[in-house]
Amino acid sequence: MERELASMWELSFVVPPDHETLDFKFLLKPKDAETPCIIEEGPTRLLTGGMLEGDVRLANFRLNGDDELLEFRVFNKADIVSPLDLAASWRVYKENFQPSKVRGIPDISINEAPTHATEDGSGSSLELDLEHYVVPTPTAPPTEYAANLAATPASLDQPETPWTNDMLLSDGIQSPRSAAADFKDDSYHNKDTEASIADSSNSKKLQVSGMVESKSVGTLIQLQKKDMPQGLYVDRGVVSPKLGKSFSACSLASGLNFGSTKAMPEAAGAVAAAAVADRLHGSKEDRKLAIVLVGLPARGKTFTAVKLTRYLRWLGHETKHFNVGKYRRLKHGANQSADFFRPDNQEGIEARNEVAALAMEDMIDWMHGGGQVGIFDATNSTRKRRYMLMKMAEGNCKIIFLETICNDRNIIERNVRLKIQQSPDYADQPDYEAGLQDFLERLTNYEKVYEPVQEGSYIKMIDMVKGEGGQLQVNNISGYLPGRIVFFLVNSHLAPRPILLTRHGESLHNVRGRVGGDTVLSEDGELYSKKLANFIEKRLKNEKTATIWTSTLQRTILTATPIVGFPKIQWRALDEINSGVCDGMTYEEIKKIMPEEYESRKKDKLRYRYPRGESYLDVIQRLEPVIIELERQRAPVVVISHQAVLRALYSYFADRPLREVPDMEMPLHTIIEIQMGVTGVEEKRYKLMD
Repeated sequence: MERELASMWELSFVVPPDHETLDFKFLLKPKDAETPCIIEEGPTRLLTGGMLEGDVRLANFRLNGDDELLEFRVFNKADIVSPLDLAASWRVYKENFQPSKVRGIPDISINEAPTHATEDGSGSSLELDLEHYVVPTPTAPPTEYAANLAATPASLDQPETPWTNDMLLSDGIQSPRSAAADFKDDSYHNKDTEASIADSSNSKKLQVSGMVESKSVGTLIQLQKKDMPQGLYVDRGVVSPKLGKSFSACSLASGLNFGSTKAMPEAAGAVAAAAVADRLHGSKEDRKLAIVLVGLPARGKTFTAVKLTRYLRWLGHETKHFNVGKYRRLKHGANQSADFFRPDNQEGIEARNEVAALAMEDMIDWMHGGGQVGIFDATNSTRKRRYMLMKMAEGNCKIIFLETICNDRNIIERNVRLKIQQSPDYADQPDYEAGLQDFLERLTNYEKVYEPVQEGSYIKMIDMVKGEGGQLQVNNISGYLPGRIVFFLVNSHLAPRPILLTRHGESLHNVRGRVGGDTVLSEDGELYSKKLANFIEKRLKNEKTATIWTSTLQRTILTATPIVGFPKIQWRALDEINSGVCDGMTYEEIKKIMPEEYESRKKDKLRYRYPRGESYLDVIQRLEPVIIELERQRAPVVVISHQAVLRALYSYFADRPLREVPDMEMPLHTIIEIQMGVTGVEEKRYKLMD
C-alpha cells in the first residue's frame, strides 16, 4: 500500500477481468520490524467483477491484545485499465509489476538508464533543430475545407425534377420521388425507456428492455504457475461478449463519467462498446446503411463524418460522405447571410430542404450502384427534416441518426473560429468580426428550432469531443456494422497528439533482399536505432506519458532498445505480414521456384495471400485493434514496425484507397509524424539517415 496521508492509505493491484470473488483483509506490520502482522478486524472484504462489495469501512487493527485500537481510513479503488494505460503508468507501479516475456524479452518494458553520447557521435549527431531532417511527403495532404472533401453532388448536374404540391408531405416538407404521407410528431418515437449504466455497487445487474447482462471483458490476464513468478500476459485483441440482437436505449460512458454520476475508467467504456459490437462474430450484412448526422453548427459533425468515413473505407466498406452544405453552396451560392437560416424564412427553409433531398437522392442512387454506407452530413435539426429523410430511405436503406452534442463553451468557441477561418461560406468575407457575428446569428436561428433526436435508431455523442467526461447513448442499434461504428465512436476524440510511424532499422534480411524472417540489425540499422532514440528524446522530451509500440520480432525490439524513459509495448498485431512458405526467400528465388505464385502476387498484391501466410487485407483486419487504440490514445505514440504493416496503418491516416496500400512508399530510416487533432490529420516526414 502507498501512504497518501498520515491517516489514509491507497491499495493498488492487478487482477484478471474474469476473476472469481476475491476475499481479503488488510495486514499491519511495522516497517523494519520482525513482529508478526496484525490482521484487520471485521468481516472479510470482497472484490467481485472488479467492484468492491459491502460497506466502505475503516480499517481497524487491535494492538497488544485489547489495549490499543488503531484506526485507518482506506480508499478502495478498482479500475479497469488497458495494458497501454498500465504501461504509461508504470512510473508509479513499476516496482510491483512483473511482465510476461516473449523469447525472454518483456512484453512491456522500460529502460531507465540515462543516455550518454558515444565516441562516434551517434548519441549527439542529431541536430537540435529537428526541422533540419524534414523531407517532403510523397503526396501533400489536402488543405481544403473538410466538407469539400465530401462527394461531389451529382444531382445538380441532372435536369431538375419539378416541384409540385403532390410531393408535399403532410408536415409541409417537400420530398422528391416520395409519396404523400401522414406523420404525427410521435410516429417515430421509441417507447422504450432510457437507462444509464447503474452503479455496480448498488446493483449487480442492469435490466433494460432488449438488453442482456454481459461480463466485463478486459485485456489483462494474470498467469500463475507453481514455482514460477507471477506474470502478466498482454492480450491485444478485441474481444466481444455475446449480446442480444438489439438495444433499447443504453448509455456508454467515455472518460470518467459512469452514466451521469459515477466514475468509470475510460477502458471500461471501451469494453462496454465492445459488447455493442458483438455482431463481429456473425456474417457481415449486405444491408445499405445511412448514418445521418444531427446537431447544431460548430459541434464537430463534419470532423466526425470525415473520421468515420475514413475508418469504414479502411475496413473495406464502400463508404461515401455527402455534405449538404456543399450542395447548398453550389446551388444557392456561398454568400448566404444568417437571414437565409431564419426559422421564419419560408423560402430559405424550402431551399435548404430541397438541397437536403437532392443530397439524399444522390446517396440512394449511389447505394443502388453498389455503395454500402452513406454518411449524410447536415444539421438535420428538426423532426420534420428527419421524417422526410426517413420517408425517402424507406425500402432503400436503414437510417441511424448520429447526434453530436457539445456543452463546452470553450470547444464551441474554438470550432466557431475554425468555421470562420476555413468555411467557404466566409471565404469572401475579409472582416473576421463581421463573419463571426453573422455565424453567431445563424447559430441562434438553428437553436430556436432545434429538436434532439428521439425517433428511430440513434447514437448520441454527448461532450465526447475531448474524449474525457463524455457519454455515448445508443438506441435500437443492432448488427455487425452498426456495432463496429459504435465501438469506433466510443474510442474516438479530437484531442491533438502526434503519432510517429517508423520502420525498424535495416536488418540483415533487408541487406540480403530476403522476405520476412526474424534477423538482427545491420550496422546501419544499429546506427539508426541510436539516432531514433536521440530524435525521440528531443521530440518527446516534455511528453511524460508517451509510449513506444513494437512488434514481437527482434528487429523492431532491437531498434527500440536504445530508447530510454518511455514504456515499450509489444504487439503481435504489429508483426510483419506472414509470408508463409516464402519466408526467408528472395523475390528472385520465389520467381524461380514458384513462378505461378510470383505472377499471382504481381497481378494483385492487395488480395494475394502467401501460401500458408497472409495478404495485405489480412494484415488490415488484424490491425483494427491497433487503430482503435491509436484513436483512443491522448499521449504521443511511437510505432516501430514493418513495411507492410506501416503501409496499412499509414493508408488509414492518409485516407488512401486500399488498392494503393501495397505500393506506398515506406522507406527505411524515416519517421512519419502524423498529427491528429480538431483540424484533421497533418503529416510531416523526417529522414535521419541517407
